[in-house]
Amino acid sequence: MRDSSTIEFERRPNDSGIVTNPPQSAEAALKAIDLVIEHKRQLLLLTVGALVVFTIIAFLIPKRYEAVARLMPPDQSNSAAAMLGALTAKGGDVIGAAAGDALGLRTPGATIVGVLNSRTVQDDLINQFDLRKVYYEKRYEDARKVLQQRTDIAEDKKSGIITISVQDRDPQRSALLARAYIDDLNARIAKLTTSAARREREFLEARLLTIKQQLDESTLQLSKFSSRNMTFDPQIQGKAMIEAASTLQGQLIAAETELSGLEQVYGPENSRVKSASARVGELRSKLRNMSGVGETKSGNGGQLYPSLEQLPLLGNTYYDLARQAKISETVYEILTKQWELAKVQEAKEIPSIRVLDEPIVPERKIWPPRLIIIILGTLMTLMFGIAYLFGKASLDQLAPDDPRQIVVYRLFAGFVRHG
Repeated sequence: MRDSSTIEFERRPNDSGIVTNPPQSAEAALKAIDLVIEHKRQLLLLTVGALVVFTIIAFLIPKRYEAVARLMPPDQSNSAAAMLGALTAKGGDVIGAAAGDALGLRTPGATIVGVLNSRTVQDDLINQFDLRKVYYEKRYEDARKVLQQRTDIAEDKKSGIITISVQDRDPQRSALLARAYIDDLNARIAKLTTSAARREREFLEARLLTIKQQLDESTLQLSKFSSRNMTFDPQIQGKAMIEAASTLQGQLIAAETELSGLEQVYGPENSRVKSASARVGELRSKLRNMSGVGETKSGNGGQLYPSLEQLPLLGNTYYDLARQAKISETVYEILTKQWELAKVQEAKEIPSIRVLDEPIVPERKIWPPRLIIIILGTLMTLMFGIAYLFGKASLDQLAPDDPRQIVVYRLFAGFVRHG
């Protein structure tokens, strides 16, 4: 076999009879081919060695599986979307999806992505699955970095669909992690969304307890006052007493007229006169008791009801107590209705993230691409070997005192020394 450095080409005449040398590129290609053929054994051994090494490396790299979940875009009529929209619009009005993207404003979907990428959600997953032990990390910060590297959460700008991709060495755990992201998102949005409705319900419950105590107290005071003074409704009671007094007054006038006639006919000692006189006295006594004439200020004379003289004074207190009881009762009824509505509203505002694709246990690994690693590693090693042969052959053609050769050897020596 001819040495590549002493390859000679025949000088052949061309069509015009002039003898010319082969082109420079053809000469270089022939030299390269001869060089490769000359060292084919070494290159073959290098290729086989690289194939074995990269095959071992490819199979030593741990497998990694990917579970994917997809979420529907937030419904703009949903309270959860309204809450997220309010959060994104705090710095200004949202003037449309296109304008929002152009101006850098966040959409509800982008807010969901931000919540999923938050430190709080990551710490929940780290604690739930003990990822510090799984990732061989002692600190939460390092475990978060690994989880962030193995998780991809993105929103499709056109459709609004949110994709959650989680990679893990265990296919079962990758699916559970993707599911945990969704569950944690549900819990956190439910907490943020229903906080206003829950605060309103709790406020109404506290007010109901206060108003109920006031209602019970005012009702009890009214009952005690009515029982102590035999007063129920002064207006109705006064009207009834006036009617009764008018009746007694009429009966008294009739009895006095009858007594006067009997006295003129029979005299004062007659039994009929005495009977009529007794009836007149009884009617006068009843009318006096009803009107309150001659009663002491300490009581009502043992009557079962207040007199007409006492009734106006008792009416002020009675109506004041009755008004307080009525106000408390009205407020209690209104608050009860609002409380029931608040409970319904709180239940309606509990959001739920709509899952388009549930995360399932992956059947195929996503990493490593072993065949690609083996092929690319072997080819790169082969190319490196060929490049080394070409470089060495080029250096061998240089004179020992050539500056280029001196520079190359110095660089190589420095690289070896510092490496």
